[in-house]
Amino acid sequence: MTSAPTLETPRLLLRAHRAEDFDALFALWTHPDVARYISPTQDRAEAWRKLLMKPGMWALMGFGYWAVEDQATGRLIGDVGFHDMRRELEPSLDGTMEAGWSFAPDAQGRGFALEAMEAVIGWRSKTHPHLPVTCIVDEENGRSLKLAARLGFRETARTIYKEKPILVLALETATPNG
Repeated sequence: MTSAPTLETPRLLLRAHRAEDFDALFALWTHPDVARYISPTQDRAEAWRKLLMKPGMWALMGFGYWAVEDQATGRLIGDVGFHDMRRELEPSLDGTMEAGWSFAPDAQGRGFALEAMEAVIGWRSKTHPHLPVTCIVDEENGRSLKLAARLGFRETARTIYKEKPILVLALETATPNG
């Protein structure tokens, strides 16, 4: 698989990232309410590299991230998926599909992240069932921890990444348990 397949849910369209997504993604990745829990994007050049990484992950790994559109408005509201970041982290996540999600603040609390992640975990169960799924979550990010638990992730370790305490989680089941 060399590019993101299109996935649809009742309210969302998950699709490959495009160059024209840049401004919306830059706004998302630099919003203080989002950036405090993810690796902060410092400037437009760094955001551009991050966007360019999206199709590269698909081409090299056969999995990656999707841009998430609200079907009712056509607006890009987030991105979700899997990556292999080769992080210098103990325990290592190498060889896993590291799940992640980020949504615009005005799209949070509406069930979009759960809906999108259930779709991508379902896709993974059909295409890469042999690869374990992990994620890391800032220990202060209660919303993401709650979502991860609803999806079937369970804590496997606590560690420090980029000077922040994080939880390492692993998906216990092949499909989300909602």
